[in-house]
Amino acid sequence: MVVSSSNGTVYIKGVKDFDTDHIFDCGQCFRWERNDDGSYTGIAFGKIARVAYDKEESLLMIHGSTEKDFEEIWRDYLDLNRDYSEIKETLAARDPVIKEAINFGQGIRILNQEKWETLISFIISQNNNIPRIKKCINSLAETLGEYVGDFEGRSWYSLPTAEVLAKATVEDLAPCRLGYRAKYLIDTAGKVCAEGIESLEKLSGCELSAEETCEALKTYSGVGPKVANCIALFAMRKFNCFPIDVWVRKVMNTMYGIDENDMKKMADFAAENFGELGGIAQQYLFYYITHEKK
Repeated sequence: MVVSSSNGTVYIKGVKDFDTDHIFDCGQCFRWERNDDGSYTGIAFGKIARVAYDKEESLLMIHGSTEKDFEEIWRDYLDLNRDYSEIKETLAARDPVIKEAINFGQGIRILNQEKWETLISFIISQNNNIPRIKKCINSLAETLGEYVGDFEGRSWYSLPTAEVLAKATVEDLAPCRLGYRAKYLIDTAGKVCAEGIESLEKLSGCELSAEETCEALKTYSGVGPKVANCIALFAMRKFNCFPIDVWVRKVMNTMYGIDENDMKKMADFAAENFGELGGIAQQYLFYYITHEKK
């Protein structure tokens, strides 16, 4: 990759296996919004940016960024140092059935998201659809978060810290329309405050297995197996996690003939066939089943 910058935009030449729709609309993140030109504007690690990609030129453009921000945040956040061509070849060789899903969502990359943000975002996500999840999260940011700045005509806010959220009441969160999840967020924030935010950082350590990380995550209020696997995959870099929701149950039934209610068989199948790449395989499958008919 060749990195350069001009007038507030960073240009990264030589980026392959990248598609903004596939990355930002595959259910892994909720703070990015699609623009009419196919670019996405969002916020991560306190920085606001608009991400665009020219497939013909293999050119990634990050508007509102500096080269310093790119090296410190966006390179790792967008997982640009990982060879996804090799990953796709490996998965397709192990399991030819998934090849159709890989080709359909060929530009997916697993974002390296903030751990606290991912924890509370996926607590909100349970039994919820993506448009409503985004509304709830943005409302939470605007209600209790801090103003970060204006970018291309919109004001952006950070999500509240654990300290702020732990002091909130269910009534304080009523404008966010979180329902029963409001209490989960407050209780989880209290636990994070008691243990220290570094407790979340430790869960991504290589000394912990994916299973151990998920078990630790399930001690937080409102975190069950599916949510724990999502957090472990999207923020803790546990790539062998295979989150199973209603859509994954459907695609595993459609493509592999596994009974939709037999989630253990699905998990065992993923571990045997996808191994350490299970989470990436899950994203190809999830994107395929949720977008193919569109």
